[in-house]
Amino acid sequence: MKVPNRSHADHEVYHALHEAPDTQLITRAARDEFDRVHADVALAPLVVVIAAYDEGDNIGAVLDEIADEIGGVAVTTLVIDDGSTDATTEVARRHGALVCTLSANRGHGVALRLGYRIAREGGARYIATLDGDGQWDPADLPDMVGILEDGAADFVIGSRQLGRTENTDWYRNLGVRFFARLISTLTHTKLTDTSSGLRAMRADLTGVVRQTQPQYQTSELLIGAIFNGYVVAEVPTTMRQRLSGESKKGGNLFYGFRYARVITKTWWRERRRPIPARPPVVVVLPEPAEPEPSEPAAGLA
Repeated sequence: MKVPNRSHADHEVYHALHEAPDTQLITRAARDEFDRVHADVALAPLVVVIAAYDEGDNIGAVLDEIADEIGGVAVTTLVIDDGSTDATTEVARRHGALVCTLSANRGHGVALRLGYRIAREGGARYIATLDGDGQWDPADLPDMVGILEDGAADFVIGSRQLGRTENTDWYRNLGVRFFARLISTLTHTKLTDTSSGLRAMRADLTGVVRQTQPQYQTSELLIGAIFNGYVVAEVPTTMRQRLSGESKKGGNLFYGFRYARVITKTWWRERRRPIPARPPVVVVLPEPAEPEPSEPAAGLA
């Protein structure tokens, strides 16, 4: 089967809940090209993976916010361009990221799994994820990496429910709460935000947890991690507005229905693996204490 040329990449987001027949061929070709171009590049202990599709107007600003060191751990930024038809790849390279480019859009989950594999096989100790639209703030990552470094958790989620969101879409915000409660009930683990794009995890976790979804991969990885006995933590974060452009997720009802299908399908598959007798403990960073009021200086009272 011939791999399609990127100049003729699909102009539609791949929304199917099963992989396209050519997915393995496309991802293998992208990985081979990445290895050829970056044969002499050593990855840092922390790899920040960003799966991006047509985010050429935003990806540069996102990358500029990522420090070379997070929580005392050296960082490599890795962008998986999921078949973009704009300049996402070129902009990401100009802003210092390593880029692996798929020749056609094959799904956010496919792109993330490819990023996880490159990072894991490249020797990364930790993997963090951000979106290419600027909604998640890399400034929240040091605390998340600190939890991993301390061994307090294996998988850390940035929760907009513990923090705040600038998204004014009432239905989308209601969906975030509903799906968090659903997954909490199915896994017997209290969670507040199960669809956050801001995450940090041990790299080896991504090679243990089964992942098959081309879309909505956040819930599949999370549910699988819990049933495999990994400890999950949540920290407060702020979800910002997109820098520009529109979401690729589709309408609320369309997105919600398909996201629910992925959750139930993953739970049905993983439920045969009993949750360990000592369930994962969800750790939440305390909110910073407000400073004590200072005593007025003598003579100013």
